[in-house]
Amino acid sequence: MANTDAAYPLRLFSYGTLRDPNVQRANFGRLLDGQADVLPGHELAMVEITDPDVVAVSGMAVHPIVRPTGDPRDGVEGTVFSVSAAELAAADEYEVDDYVRVQVVLRSGLEAWVYISSAALEDPPAHP
Repeated sequence: MANTDAAYPLRLFSYGTLRDPNVQRANFGRLLDGQADVLPGHELAMVEITDPDVVAVSGMAVHPIVRPTGDPRDGVEGTVFSVSAAELAAADEYEVDDYVRVQVVLRSGLEAWVYISSAALEDPPAHP
């Protein structure tokens, strides 16, 4: 479960490669404990990754990325994990500049960090 405790007090929502066991072992040195959840008001897209280290760890040159839609009916399925501050910092190092970490409220009501499209923040959607 993604219940926080003293060792892992933060929540991180992932819809992409951070759910991969190999990526978790490479970045966190362990497999993360998580539960399914949904990021409302966002849609899934893809982004080409040019950082060779990230491609080597993930095994993919194209990664999923989310961007806000402004429509709360939209949603992206993923997993919310309990992590430490050091693990969150490691995730920051792993993610390329196409992503920015923001705090959100998931459909379950949990607050979590998530990486979304940095370009989407520069050009936010119009609210319906």
